[in-house]
Amino acid sequence: MDLNIIPFESQYAKRFKELNVAWLEKYFYVEPKDTFLLENCESSIIDKGGYIYFAKYKDKIVGCFALIELGTDEYELGKMAVDPNYQGLKIGQALLRFAIDLAKQNTWKKLILYSSTKLENALYIYRKYGFKEIEIEKNLPYARSDIKMELLII
Repeated sequence: MDLNIIPFESQYAKRFKELNVAWLEKYFYVEPKDTFLLENCESSIIDKGGYIYFAKYKDKIVGCFALIELGTDEYELGKMAVDPNYQGLKIGQALLRFAIDLAKQNTWKKLILYSSTKLENALYIYRKYGFKEIEIEKNLPYARSDIKMELLII
């Protein structure tokens, strides 16, 4: 497969927003926290110690994810999306593997993520890669989140 995972460049900020809005509107709706992160991805994620990566398939940006710094050696995996025209090619799994490998290379302690029990396929893949469900806190930034998972990096 002609797939490369590349780091954030300002020229792709608009595509980051497009991919995520398409996914959100398909399954849920765009919430205020989404708008803040997507419209200001460089200042709200990158400049605060986080990362954004893109899946480039045959010279097209078709997927993305963000790692949002939560604390020392702890990141939230979020804003993962794959263009609907390229789903089924395991691009999401390639992005997830890349995120996990990055966490291991940087000797981070853990990755966490928030999801929805409506997204059965995504939850299956997260579990396949070792994420375990943990207790979810109250007053979450996203109404759609009803499950929290973590992957301890050892």
